[in-house]
Amino acid sequence: MGLDNVAVVWPRTGRFYDPVAPAEFVDFGEIVEMPRISAPTAALAELIAKTGTVRATAYTELVDLLLGLENVLYATENAAEDEDPVIDPDGCAWIADGLERFVARHREHGESVTFDSVSAVLRDLLADGRLAEQQLRWLDSRLDGLRDEAGDPPQWNFTCAELAVLAAFYRRCADRSFAVYAAT
Repeated sequence: MGLDNVAVVWPRTGRFYDPVAPAEFVDFGEIVEMPRISAPTAALAELIAKTGTVRATAYTELVDLLLGLENVLYATENAAEDEDPVIDPDGCAWIADGLERFVARHREHGESVTFDSVSAVLRDLLADGRLAEQQLRWLDSRLDGLRDEAGDPPQWNFTCAELAVLAAFYRRCADRSFAVYAAT
């Protein structure tokens, strides 16, 4: 079973969260018609346009690495205190901002987003910081933690366009004061 991030009305009224009408995301369908759009990017945009949902499982490791926390898209931080795995509109803005910044910095490394290219972008970013040595050690430990038993990295195969669509989903939620329910 995977993880879905579903746009929901914020705050909830009553016992359950109401899903946002897919009409709020219908313009994502225009992305599908763009020339030379990759199949995964088109599939993500089409799903968002039809359902207001992201199948988030494939993105969890990457988003966690980029934002420096664990299980961001699972909304585990909220689950313990609220009993609801929900990312509020401010959290959606934070996720969108992190993804947007990453995509902008990644463009100089090309369109294809892989483990190696993510590592390069993050190293470039952290090398300029005040605590560069400490942050690079943290990054190395995070990257090593993503490797399998044989030492092989995750086989990420994203594009900047796909991650831009993902960011746009969370930005839309933030801008329209929607939350995201993490359904597993």
